[in-house]
Amino acid sequence: MKRRTLTSSVLASAGYDPAARILELEFVSGDVYRYWIVPERVWRGLWEAESAGRYFGEAIRDRYPVEKVS
Repeated sequence: MKRRTLTSSVLASAGYDPAARILELEFVSGDVYRYWIVPERVWRGLWEAESAGRYFGEAIRDRYPVEKVS
């Protein structure tokens, strides 16, 4: 999945597959996680958020099934 760079102290990049509703996040640590069944509005919200890290904590973390990719 192609990811785009984020300006964040927590997240390095993010990508989204709207057909599969998969959100892929790369953290500044280098860890990559896939979040499943994520609505497109959440993806848009991440990009529009003033703080991507805060948005992640409030709207994504612990809300969707997740798997560590690397």
